[in-house]
Amino acid sequence: MLDPQGLFELDPDQPSAEELGTPLLVHAMSGFIDAGHAGRLAAAHLRDGLPNRVVARFDLDQLYDYRARRPVMTFVENRWEDYEEPTLELLLVQDTKGTPFLLLIGPEPDVQWERFTAAVAALVERYRVRATVGVHAIPMAVPHTRPVGVTAHATRPELVEGFPPWVGRVQVPGNVGGLLEFRLGQAGRDAVGYAVHVPHYLAQTEYPEAAKALVQHVGTLGGLDLPTAALDAAAADVRAAVESQIEDQPEVRAVVAALEEQYDAFVAGRGRSLLADETAALPTADELGAELERFLAEENERRGRGDD
Repeated sequence: MLDPQGLFELDPDQPSAEELGTPLLVHAMSGFIDAGHAGRLAAAHLRDGLPNRVVARFDLDQLYDYRARRPVMTFVENRWEDYEEPTLELLLVQDTKGTPFLLLIGPEPDVQWERFTAAVAALVERYRVRATVGVHAIPMAVPHTRPVGVTAHATRPELVEGFPPWVGRVQVPGNVGGLLEFRLGQAGRDAVGYAVHVPHYLAQTEYPEAAKALVQHVGTLGGLDLPTAALDAAAADVRAAVESQIEDQPEVRAVVAALEEQYDAFVAGRGRSLLADETAALPTADELGAELERFLAEENERRGRGDD
């Protein structure tokens, strides 16, 4: 393996040991399953809503497949005006009380996974990180009218005490966040992962309620005071949009009611699963999903244009 530290460059203005303490490191890399864009929303919320500065930058030219995930370029009349350069950075962030933590944000590397995880492990050691936590979201057969659930996993069971196990054993496609947690665990370091449950019919649109749940779990784990007001407001807007869409469609209300019944049965301990693929028998779930995804995608596009 090539030297892992050749993958990143440290910012000249490095924090002192006294300034840093033993921080939590949160990683939210895009590219793996992230239903409702919850992990991306949570990371952007922390970056944009709290004081932060870059402490390390990764060389994405060594890690990124530009042809698989082509960055956006803007062309105006007869020239290229802008290029949205992808970045993968480690930020030093302060919560509302000034407590520092680290945030690794950007696209998941396409190549050199082992070298990358070794590079992050080197940064974990350099900054005396006490624990890492990864965040993303998975689609589940849950209604939007019930509290957001979460699947938690960690390198030590004590780190996720109180969270019910999801499944006994399952094989899934690999991802860098999972590999990082696995390798850190092999090295004897604490690492945690949170995957919130997003209604499968809203998986393709932004779902800030799930992002809020991720921020809250990170705050609880790290003893951090993390704001959620902006996510609260966005979640209320999405909830109102969904309810408006459902109001005049009896067949859609029936599907939501069926999901509510299944969810309540699960919570009551009757052993029914919340896995999305087990609701395939619900007759109009696909129609519900397609219609709500279309509607809320239009809402997202409208807000992006700044329309009232």
